[in-house]
Amino acid sequence: MSLSSLLPLMTRGWWDSWDYPTRLRDQHFGTGLFDSDLLPPSLYGGFLLRPRTQLNIDSSGQSEVQNEPDKFKVMLNVSQFKPNEIDVKTVDNCIVIHGKHEERTDEHGFVSREFTRRYLLPEGTEPETVKSSLSQDGILTIEAPKKTIEPPPSNERIVPITLEKPAVEN
Repeated sequence: MSLSSLLPLMTRGWWDSWDYPTRLRDQHFGTGLFDSDLLPPSLYGGFLLRPRTQLNIDSSGQSEVQNEPDKFKVMLNVSQFKPNEIDVKTVDNCIVIHGKHEERTDEHGFVSREFTRRYLLPEGTEPETVKSSLSQDGILTIEAPKKTIEPPPSNERIVPITLEKPAVEN
């Protein structure tokens, strides 16, 4: 057994895995395999992580969700997909995003990519108000305005105080 497999944190930077995509379980949309992806983990000192360049980590398809008082917003990097390969729809009280590449060949064989993301709409948003846009650099933005929720009317009532005789007589 090699020393690097016994002490993986000492043979590479402990910070290497911090930026590694965890939300999509290593789905690098539309990219082919690197030669290092085919090596067993013990040869490159990794745990179960495959080494990737920072460029691929930054464009890995992670999303950002903002739940603000006046709107709900999702931003998702789908730059590896063409606009006609992405569908956005609402189902009940959820936003569903689906992307799919048809099968194609690369230097290692055939590749097809597919993902589905679901986001539950927060209280105060209606599925009919959801809008989406795609920027030129591949960022899909989905927004839904929130209704202003007015506080329930107060049932406050002033109770008059009447003066009476003493409660305890001497």
